Amino acid sequence: MLLFRGHGLFLGLAAVAVAVMAARLMSWWSPSAGFRLFVPGELARYRGGPGDPGLYLALLGRIYDVSSGRRHYEPGAHYSGFAGRDASRAFVTGDYSEAGLVDDVSDLSFSEMLTLQNWLSFYEKNYEFVGRVIGRFYGEDGLPTPELTQVEAMITKGLEANKQELKEKQKFPPCNAEWSSTRGSRFWCSQKR
Repeated sequence: MLLFRGHGLFLGLAAVAVAVMAARLMSWWSPSAGFRLFVPGELARYRGGPGDPGLYLALLGRIYDVSSGRRHYEPGAHYSGFAGRDASRAFVTGDYSEAGLVDDVSDLSFSEMLTLQNWLSFYEKNYEFVGRVIGRFYGEDGLPTPELTQVEAMITKGLEANKQELKEKQKFPPCNAEWSSTRGSRFWCSQKR
């Protein structure tokens, strides 16, 4: 019972919150009936051009049919570089060159991983999941690779850091400052500070 007193209660609640978020993240990558496995060369045929079988893109190895957003992803459109490949890195960096349109996210920060998680949420909500890319994030059996497990862990750590930062801001709200040529400087803090 000592675990649930004072800081122990907070740590216990934080652990539960992290476990729930991890379970949510894992559900995005858990095996599911009704999806296909693609090798990168096969996915490259899905760029939305004339005669192509469809318009797909991949993010962290998960493939989405983005045909309903054709105007954004079709050949010549602003985000056409994402079509037919896993360009996870470019979702964060904004580097739309061939060198930037890759799936290597191994050197991204926790906050950048959270950006990827936000993009995953967007695609899960707005587009149909159709399969997985065999390669960096999924093996030939369609199961997550150690690299994907590492990405999941970084996303979880980023979520934990965000929760801690929010808690600190609630405990110690930031101060404010303003300046005008007529009134000069003014500095104030919340009463809680």
